[in-house]
Amino acid sequence: MLGWLTSIHRGPSMTPRLKKLFGTFFTIVWLPLYAVIATGIGMRVLPHAGWFVTLLYYALAGTLWIIPVGLLLPWMHREREK
Repeated sequence: MLGWLTSIHRGPSMTPRLKKLFGTFFTIVWLPLYAVIATGIGMRVLPHAGWFVTLLYYALAGTLWIIPVGLLLPWMHREREK
């Protein structure tokens, strides 16, 4: 009965091709931006830190970029709702 209301509320779903285009663009923009931000923070915060703290920071910063990309990949490959 309220099928038209739920379709209006959800909006049109994106095609798989458009999702992949958006995801690719996001990843291409995100990775260099994240690298510049992480390096900038490291250069400002860690110049007098010990080697172990620096190692921990760059190890953590080097792996945290995957969280947004890891959330984006399943969305990109999810099938379209019918």
